[in-house]
Amino acid sequence: MTAPEKFNFTSIIPVRITDLNYGGHVGNDALLSIIHEARLQFLNHHGYSEMDLGGVGMIMADVAIEFKQEAFYGDILIASVKAHDFNRIGFDLFYRLEKEINGEKVLVALAKTGMICYHYTTKKISAIPSEVLEKLQESGS
Repeated sequence: MTAPEKFNFTSIIPVRITDLNYGGHVGNDALLSIIHEARLQFLNHHGYSEMDLGGVGMIMADVAIEFKQEAFYGDILIASVKAHDFNRIGFDLFYRLEKEINGEKVLVALAKTGMICYHYTTKKISAIPSEVLEKLQESGS
């Protein structure tokens, strides 16, 4: 996966005890939940939600995750998000999850979700609202 070099949105997400699997580290299902939380914070930062993205909703069409380092209970993840690769009906969100070890940032995971605009009332895929496209492209996020 080739992630963007620069991310202009960052949030902090602590690893919860419920994020751990039987191996004692963050499980793959929990990592998907962590990037979901990062996505919600990213959207909220821009004045949107998954159910109201400028008048339409969003659905996740695909996801890819590359694990780079284990994360454990008590780790504080630095979650960076960037909207990228826009098309008529959607865009990709890239995620970079890092943690600090001895004062240095260490990459925990890279992820990408393909997001599609969806009108939940009509049950049809929708075009990206122009205001959303402009806002997310302008912000560089």
